[in-house]
Amino acid sequence: MFWLVLAFGAALFESLKDLFSKKGLQQIDPYIVAWAMPLYALPFLLATLPFIDIPEIGPRFWPALAGSGLLNVGAAVLFMKAIQRSDLSVTVPLVTFTPIFLLVTSPIMIGEFPRPLGLAGVAMIVLGSYALHLREWRHGVLAPFRALLADRGPQLMLVAALLWSVTANLDKIAVQAASPRVYAVAVIAFVATALAPIAIWRSQGQARIIATRWRALLPVGFFVALTLSVQFTAISLALVAYVVAIKRLSTVLSVLWGHLVFGERGVGERALGAGVMVVGVFLIAVS
Repeated sequence: MFWLVLAFGAALFESLKDLFSKKGLQQIDPYIVAWAMPLYALPFLLATLPFIDIPEIGPRFWPALAGSGLLNVGAAVLFMKAIQRSDLSVTVPLVTFTPIFLLVTSPIMIGEFPRPLGLAGVAMIVLGSYALHLREWRHGVLAPFRALLADRGPQLMLVAALLWSVTANLDKIAVQAASPRVYAVAVIAFVATALAPIAIWRSQGQARIIATRWRALLPVGFFVALTLSVQFTAISLALVAYVVAIKRLSTVLSVLWGHLVFGERGVGERALGAGVMVVGVFLIAVS
């Protein structure tokens, strides 16, 4: 059950990454913060290489690395734009839709088939997303969904969740073809390199901030490095859906950070919604 401890660690580190990303986005361009995630994570991951054995790299490693790297570039930008435009407590719980998408992508890509109980988990996640805007119910039964999808932040986060449902499977393929630590370094280096020209171009001359505001950006990279290290080790030991499900406990923690650090309102209904969504994730996992 060591994978379970690792997955819980991934949830904690992921929520702290969200917290420091949101803080950075108050003054820094989202493309720069998205670039800072892999760029500042890379030194921490490289520091672990001398202490691990470099395995023989299997042929499936490189296509999986390229596919996951490219999709993670898009997901990182979408994620940063989402939490910049909307509250943490509204946007971050929507990453729990990733296990829903995994019910489709995992059987196709790696042959992992959750059982029928997973459908109950899907229903719980949808119900939880409804509860994120429960107060809108007075305007009609479907009003909470309309309120959620009318916000640009949640829209962007749902697309990011879809991309992550594909990258999670590619990550497992690559980890099995090499090792968790080696792949963590490789994918972070790939994403940092691919994001560099995009961030420099789209940030309109603000690229120097990546160095001058390092105190604000370094914690983002540090917690990305910790998240990936424990997550990739966990998925090498258990089903991808199980690990991602536990990791999504980060959504409840992010709702808490949003209230405590940023004073976000409506924390009651958002915590309820996030909690219901996490129950759904667990149902998918145990299925």
